[in-house]
Amino acid sequence: MFSLPQTSARQREIIEIVLGNGWDYMRGILTRGTSDEPRLPQPEVFRKILIELGPFYVKFGQLLSTRPDLLPSRYIESLTALQAKVPPVPWKSIEQTLREQLPEPLENIFTNINYEPIAAGSIAQIHRATLSTGEEVAVKIQRPDIEYIVNQDIKLITSIAEIIALTDLGNDYDIVALANDFTQAVQAELDFCQEASYTEKLGSNLASSSWVDSDKLIVPQIYWEFTNKKVLVMEWLNGKPILEADIAMDNNTKRQEISTLLFRAFFQQIFIDGFFHADPHPGNIFYLDDGRVGIIDCGMIGKLDSRTQQLLTEMLLAIVDIDAQRCAQLTLELSENNPINTNLAQLENDYQRMLRKYYNLSLSELNFSEVFYEILGVARNNKVRLPGNMGLYAKSLANLEGVARKFNPKINLLEEIKPLITDLFRRQLIGDTPFQTIFRTILD
Repeated sequence: MFSLPQTSARQREIIEIVLGNGWDYMRGILTRGTSDEPRLPQPEVFRKILIELGPFYVKFGQLLSTRPDLLPSRYIESLTALQAKVPPVPWKSIEQTLREQLPEPLENIFTNINYEPIAAGSIAQIHRATLSTGEEVAVKIQRPDIEYIVNQDIKLITSIAEIIALTDLGNDYDIVALANDFTQAVQAELDFCQEASYTEKLGSNLASSSWVDSDKLIVPQIYWEFTNKKVLVMEWLNGKPILEADIAMDNNTKRQEISTLLFRAFFQQIFIDGFFHADPHPGNIFYLDDGRVGIIDCGMIGKLDSRTQQLLTEMLLAIVDIDAQRCAQLTLELSENNPINTNLAQLENDYQRMLRKYYNLSLSELNFSEVFYEILGVARNNKVRLPGNMGLYAKSLANLEGVARKFNPKINLLEEIKPLITDLFRRQLIGDTPFQTIFRTILD
């Protein structure tokens, strides 16, 4: 039997928070090293517990919000807007970190730094500044001691995962592997060089896209000479979050143009590049003062291989065709566990019931991300384990669709998707290198 270290002050703090919020399942894990029937608290209570537990658990909750393959939609919705209640770090501490991390004295690099942060989160905070060369920049600085706090909590959550692994829940979802995935994701966010690399690659992919006008879309430039593991310096974009932008609601032409641009940009990322911004919520998409659209905060990236891209394209068509049998087959093809023991008839019946409510809707009324969330739910209920990138895909699609509908209520999603799907099938059947594609098809 696994046990937790009984002398940990942090463990005692966690126990008090868990007990105070009445989460009996975790009470057994933390106090006795055993567990009863797995049961999450209500979404609002779960969210409150994570906030009270601190920055690591807030980040853990934010990552959980990208896994609708693991949690029902009401939990995903509750965790999506999760933010740590952390006060900004005083400027003196931030200044010390900057002076330690930057290659030259601050006075040589910046002519001005706003001491008040424009944003403060669980891992870092952001200040606006002006470089000595005149460029306006955003400076993201890691919170002092956050690495120590995260590493301390990682040890505890790993021990908890080892205990839960002994339960049916642990067997169904490989909790230890999930805990490792989440802790690695949090540790990766502590290295701003990775976020900088992601940002640069995303910008490069979109700049060379045949689907997107690169003059109308921008990803911030990275200033590598001042960027390292704990400090990220990037181009400042003048504008507002897209839902706060000063675009008249009756300016349908402009809103339609921007909606189409966003769909093309994200379908390019997901279905062609296989490298996509996994958190396109309204605060990460900006309408700039010069009329361009900016995509920021590229720390969370999803990746898809070509086979998965093809299966997801076919899944979109199966949804449009209300084809339960094909949805079931594609789910098994996407699964990462052995599907032999899956009851295919039950899986098809579940899809049939799920899709039935969409029979009388016109295709333009379909909420594609909602349907895909339900597909993940069907897979979860049938214990078909889908790869974690399916959750990121669904979350990205849901955020994109949500932003598009709020920004442009008259949008027809089918009209946006149809030409892109047509081009995707052309690429998948013929490819940009026809001889190689034909040869691969013969081998298949």
